[in-house]
Amino acid sequence: MKQYFNLSVSETAQDLQVDLDKGLSSQEASERSQKYGPNVLEGGKEKSLLEMALEQLKDFLVLILMVAAVVSIFLGEALEGIVILAIVVLNTILGVYQENKASNALKALKEMASPHAKALRNGQVVEIASNEVVPGDVIILEAGDYIPADLRLVESVNLKIDEAALTGESVPVEKDCKTVLAEDSSLGDRINSAYMGTVITYGRGKGVITDIGMKTQMGNIAGMLNDGEDEATPLQKKLDSLGKLLGIVCLAICGIIFLLGLLRGMELFDIFMTSVSLAVAAIPEGLTVVVTVVLAMGMQKMVKVNAIIKRLSAVETLGSTTVICSDKTGTLTQNKMTIQRIYDGKELYDVSGTGYSPVGDITDKSGSKKTEAVQKVLESLVLCNDAIYDPEKETIVGDPTEAAMVVLAHKAGMVKKQWEEKYPRLQEVPFDSDRKLMSTFHTIDGKNVMYTKGAPDELLRRCVSVDIGGSVETLTDAKREEILSVNQSFAESALRVIGAAYRNVDVVNASFEAENDLTFIGLVGMIDPPREEAKNAIDICKKAGIQVKMITGDHKITATAIGRQLGIVEGEAVAIEGRRISEMNDQELQECVKTVNVFARVSPEHKVRLVDAVRANGNIAAMTGDGVNDAPSLKHADIGVAMGITGTDVSKEAADMILTDDNFASIVKAVAEGRTIYSNIRKVVGFLLSCNIGEILVIFLAMLVNLPVPLVAIQLLSINLITDAFPAFALGMEKEEPGVMDRAPRDPAEPIVDKKMAVAVGIQSIALAIGTLGSFMYGYYVHDDLDVARTACFLTLVLGELLRAYSSRSEHISVFKMRVLENSYLNKCVLASLAFLLASIYIPALNPIFSTVPLTLDEMIAALVLAFIPMLGGELAKKIVGK
Repeated sequence: MKQYFNLSVSETAQDLQVDLDKGLSSQEASERSQKYGPNVLEGGKEKSLLEMALEQLKDFLVLILMVAAVVSIFLGEALEGIVILAIVVLNTILGVYQENKASNALKALKEMASPHAKALRNGQVVEIASNEVVPGDVIILEAGDYIPADLRLVESVNLKIDEAALTGESVPVEKDCKTVLAEDSSLGDRINSAYMGTVITYGRGKGVITDIGMKTQMGNIAGMLNDGEDEATPLQKKLDSLGKLLGIVCLAICGIIFLLGLLRGMELFDIFMTSVSLAVAAIPEGLTVVVTVVLAMGMQKMVKVNAIIKRLSAVETLGSTTVICSDKTGTLTQNKMTIQRIYDGKELYDVSGTGYSPVGDITDKSGSKKTEAVQKVLESLVLCNDAIYDPEKETIVGDPTEAAMVVLAHKAGMVKKQWEEKYPRLQEVPFDSDRKLMSTFHTIDGKNVMYTKGAPDELLRRCVSVDIGGSVETLTDAKREEILSVNQSFAESALRVIGAAYRNVDVVNASFEAENDLTFIGLVGMIDPPREEAKNAIDICKKAGIQVKMITGDHKITATAIGRQLGIVEGEAVAIEGRRISEMNDQELQECVKTVNVFARVSPEHKVRLVDAVRANGNIAAMTGDGVNDAPSLKHADIGVAMGITGTDVSKEAADMILTDDNFASIVKAVAEGRTIYSNIRKVVGFLLSCNIGEILVIFLAMLVNLPVPLVAIQLLSINLITDAFPAFALGMEKEEPGVMDRAPRDPAEPIVDKKMAVAVGIQSIALAIGTLGSFMYGYYVHDDLDVARTACFLTLVLGELLRAYSSRSEHISVFKMRVLENSYLNKCVLASLAFLLASIYIPALNPIFSTVPLTLDEMIAALVLAFIPMLGGELAKKIVGK
């Protein structure tokens, strides 16, 4: 891709072989259209619904479930087979639905291209579809137009372009076609060029198309979106590993049971049925559904903390985040320029208040209010101003820099509308990017006054005097140096500085020549201030072991200053610029991101490389952004976070989560919610595994001691789907435990079933097996009735798991120290499961289905007593495992 920002206008025209006054001829445009193709963004290959469905069915656990279902149906147990297949189908439908919605980023990107462009063809201005422009086309640019493709400016008059969506620049960029830039100029510094999808906010110009379609900067982003593949999240990987482990264990146990059955001389049919029973017992059929529901409920909770989750698995990913890569403008800052310092030619003043709120004071270094002292400065800034401000709604229309000046005046009680009515504008000299000034004329106290504001260095060159407290003095070299020194100190504090001056004129003459012999009256320094809650949120991140890195398109000085105010930058550390990133190889960048927390003037490619470098160091990375330039990095991150208010459609479609308030603090709240959800998923997994392994032990041990199979397949299936799944779902609704953000993030590589959980599950499973097998043996030997024994075993197993569910509400805190009935979801699920249990035993019509018989009172009491053993086993596990 050839660059043109380092070529002059004439060199560009010559290279593209175009007459800038006439444009291309129709014939030449047609030939170039055939050569270069249409100006459109290409999409990647889309998966069909069938392909997405087949991917869902590749899961190892799902394959085993399907085999178990087919075997069940083949052996005449159609009910079990149908229920298992129904679960598989439901899970597949959910997965396909989520994937189908996941990424429409490229479609949104295409819609950002302008529908029409005004091109110079055959010496005439014609309006053509934007997809018809070709390299060499001369495009007429006016305020409100979208740029149809990448172009080199050949004419610019007060031209400003909003490039925030592409570069992250917080204010519109002033363009200058005459400038010739160095070859290593970053995207945000290319003031002689314009790019597809950006919008003209002010002025007019002309440009020649240099690149179209996929060769544009927007096309480059589209290519990165196409290349980026959706990776499995940490939870998906862990559940997949767990599923494979369970499947292998299931097949191994079934093989052992099959051999035991053959050795015992059992009928082949009975051996198959026992193996199917064990398969049903080993696989927690409800796990996938329960985890899906828990994540879905987590999505609803996230909405309360201003976060909309687009992918279920993203809920958990947030909880495992170790690094948050955040954009600056609008996320860590308010995206509202605010004046913080004033200099009146003699004294410095501080301004309180933030954003577009009219509440604030102007004070000197002693803290005294000094509104009158800067009256002349405020008057010039509010009159020489085109912004419209609504103090009640705290909204502005116009340039953010001018808006900050109007808000400052309101803090001093100067309402812009009233001041304009009092001193109406007679004429004006509009802002010009060459002279960097704006002037307006007014009649004040019978005199014609011209107020001028603009870049301090340009303003001072035209000043001959200085007004200090109403006394006009000659501007000496020493005073000029003092003013420039204040300007430099403001700039070093990352403040955008604007100077103000005036001149009394005899005749109103709106010309550039009028802007001479000015009287200097002051400077104001403004910044997009940090959000008040962002610093506190960053402090919480530090306690939680989460690194925060600022990645922005803004300037190095501004980024470093904001980073220091927020606590992201400490000590002597400074920001690293995009050009430095370009010079580093991947290994060097990985080392760099370990210690550097602020990156400035970065391009979309830099953002992707930074996110990849963070992840290569073993971190789980969350990336925030709002512009088109952020979309590829949002997609590359483990969790992409888009801004809901200022975010482009492209960034929202590429992201996994959308912040409805554009607030960094909401990310931290979402992380806390994600940690809670993951903790709850661990409780669900631990509970279900201990139940299923306990069921396996019951059947396995019974066969080892030559007892009949204690539980039939339908009983195991009903337990797994009803009395296991419902309480497990309720455990997923547990509230946040204390100190969730006071501990470091878990190791991303740590399996969901770690050593501590494995020990706890083992103890709980053995306790469950002891209680349940004891109940079966009581019925079998004491009452000498297999049906009574199986029913008693069924009853003890269900009651034992329901009681143990209350113990599972915390992995560390004893059930005897908790408010036992606090989880209303669990209470309801337990009551529903008890109702099912009693119905399956005492409703005659259900006895044949579930292979149960009514129990007597003493049989019920014995089963109930033995049901407490699993819960006590759970409490013993907490003592042994500890914290």
